[in-house]
Amino acid sequence: MSLDGFLNLDKPLGMTSFGLVAQIRGICRERRVGHAGTLDPMATGVLPICLGRATKLVEYLQDAPKTYIAEVQLGQATDSYDATGRITYIGDHTRVTPGLLEEALGALQGSIDQKPPPYSAVKANGKPLYRLARAGAPVEPKVRRVQVYRLRILDWQPPRLRLEIDCGKGTYIRSLAHDLGIRLGCGAYLHSLVRTRYGPFHLAQALTLAQVAEAFQNNRGASILQPPGTALSHWPAVVLNEDQQRLLSQGRPIPLDSQPTGMFCGAYSPQGMFVAVLRLDPATGLWRPRKVFL
Repeated sequence: MSLDGFLNLDKPLGMTSFGLVAQIRGICRERRVGHAGTLDPMATGVLPICLGRATKLVEYLQDAPKTYIAEVQLGQATDSYDATGRITYIGDHTRVTPGLLEEALGALQGSIDQKPPPYSAVKANGKPLYRLARAGAPVEPKVRRVQVYRLRILDWQPPRLRLEIDCGKGTYIRSLAHDLGIRLGCGAYLHSLVRTRYGPFHLAQALTLAQVAEAFQNNRGASILQPPGTALSHWPAVVLNEDQQRLLSQGRPIPLDSQPTGMFCGAYSPQGMFVAVLRLDPATGLWRPRKVFL
């Protein structure tokens, strides 16, 4: 029997996201396992794991907002933009005033241009930047537009700064820390990172790897899975009748009695079961199935 759904996993320190997926695959004995939103080994916190047919929905979860708690070390910069890298600059963090800090953080909020770290999975000429950097042939990363909704100071005990960050997809917290150091004129790097929210998944409800293993060992694995539609909770939802579901199962577009806002919506049965991802066809006003779970 296939397992279809999401695990809200609390990623432990030191593990790669890929390595964690491999462990989950062995624990649950499900071949189709993936994850959304890679976390570096030094980071912990929410890592959504998708199983079975839920792997088809990962692309739609990427747009969901994320929240992090980051500890930033002022007064030094590293080549990796985090604590694992080589120190490349030492500055004077004692010159940073509350006013200067607030001004610098303000400039890093909103729709901003950001360069990924040199050591990252972003590709240049088909190769990850971290491989090029390790081979001694670093490539200047291309600037990307990202969304930083909020930067809030939780604690400031110089030279350590603790921030809560709400952001959109593609935002590198390491780059935020590095850019903050540049604006402050003293250098900075990311010391530690915890992801506390990824869309509908929150750290307070996240499971440890040991808890997941115990559940599957005791034949309770299905009970800890969140349904596939959880990934689309940031979209409008519509309830379909039997005729509409039949048309979708045949791959045919359908009209909807009420028009959801946006181009996408999640479709459900009257019993609350997720049945499809629908996309609006502006030319016809019909909703076409993109992913069907019938």
